Amino acid sequence: MDILTVGAALGGTAWNVFFFILALSVIVFVHEYGHYIVGRWTGIHAEVFSLGFGPVLWSRRDKRGTQWQVAAIPFGGYVKFLGDADASSVTAGDTAGLSAAEKRHTMQGAPLWARSLTVAAGPVANFILSFVILIGLLLAFGVPRDEPVVASVRAYPFEGPSLQPGDVILAIEGRQTPDAAAFGAAVKDLPVKRVMDYSVKRGDQVLEVGGPQLDAPIVGSVAIRSAALDAGLQEGDVILTMDGQEIGTFLQLRGIVQGSGGKPLPMTIWRDGKTFELSLTPRVRTVEDENGVLVDRYQIGIVSSLAFEFEVRNVGVWEAISLSGQQMAGIFSGTFSGLWHIVTGQISNCNLSGAIGMAESIGDAARIGVQSLIFLMAVMSLGVGVLNLFPIPVLDGGHLVFHAYEAVMRRPPPERALRVMMTVGLTLVISVMLFALSRDLICV
Repeated sequence: MDILTVGAALGGTAWNVFFFILALSVIVFVHEYGHYIVGRWTGIHAEVFSLGFGPVLWSRRDKRGTQWQVAAIPFGGYVKFLGDADASSVTAGDTAGLSAAEKRHTMQGAPLWARSLTVAAGPVANFILSFVILIGLLLAFGVPRDEPVVASVRAYPFEGPSLQPGDVILAIEGRQTPDAAAFGAAVKDLPVKRVMDYSVKRGDQVLEVGGPQLDAPIVGSVAIRSAALDAGLQEGDVILTMDGQEIGTFLQLRGIVQGSGGKPLPMTIWRDGKTFELSLTPRVRTVEDENGVLVDRYQIGIVSSLAFEFEVRNVGVWEAISLSGQQMAGIFSGTFSGLWHIVTGQISNCNLSGAIGMAESIGDAARIGVQSLIFLMAVMSLGVGVLNLFPIPVLDGGHLVFHAYEAVMRRPPPERALRVMMTVGLTLVISVMLFALSRDLICV
């Protein structure tokens, strides 16, 4: 039992808040450090680097004259540069007493290219953090081998499975499985029975052995903020019955859930040789259908698993970089697709998460394990970077729009217009945050 498992048992809300603050602090620190370090490289002096807002709990001043501090409200942070009127770095403060050389070290007195790079560096730092985390996870945990080689066998409640670690699966029910693609295709048309005929290579021998149903109703993983997690389902659980029906395959289970209409579903679960009853209520979630279209469907929040694990192989740095880039592209695409479908009303706005929803997600990820927590931090960091590039005043994207205006017009926007746009932008951001928070409270 690790420290995350012990902590998860001690309390829900405090657990969620602790890990939310921890994850958010890392993401915010990296974001603000991006602003700080590029500002320093381009000659813009940072007076304050703050993790959090409000009363200062701790501070120290470094040899460059920057005050590093931790403030009482941990939901954000800022870098205040020399000459800024406030932490937004949009309007200048009183710089009358500064020399021309000193004004060059202010945000307002720096060249446009230096200001733009400094502003863009925050989101870019978030993207780099996500990229590095994903690379690290790939290097640490590897990827499945293309050849279907059994690494370990799960406990299974039915007689017959005699697969062993190291077995190379050659065929199932007469269907050849030379690689992962063929193995996945074989699942679609296998008969519905508890125990199947496997042809395996074990050492120098080719044997015929019994093995579990490929589409067995085994819980492979439990989703965060899901009915399954709340009900106590765990990885490795075998679902024997649901809503009074005996379950032979995961496909059968999926059909019962999607046709439930959201009513409570009693279940019989097998875990480590013991059976017990529980009940859960499916929740509406947005998923991609068979054609890649986002639709709302009832789900309980579990992913199926084989009754055995495949061996994984280590990846090199360059392969990890390539795979990480593909993962980031997929997250980008999914994020914008989801936002578009929400804005156009094609899917429920309950898919938005505010502070409460994010805290619950982080807490659930920590309960599942370190790998899940770190991966979600990568996703959140990517989301923070994308959000900050939106062309909304008070966000980094809004600042870059102001800089683009200055580059074209050869002068900054009028100060009065800046103040009005900053007020509008702040109102918009707060409104979206409150709306997302309302979704946390109203949606289940």
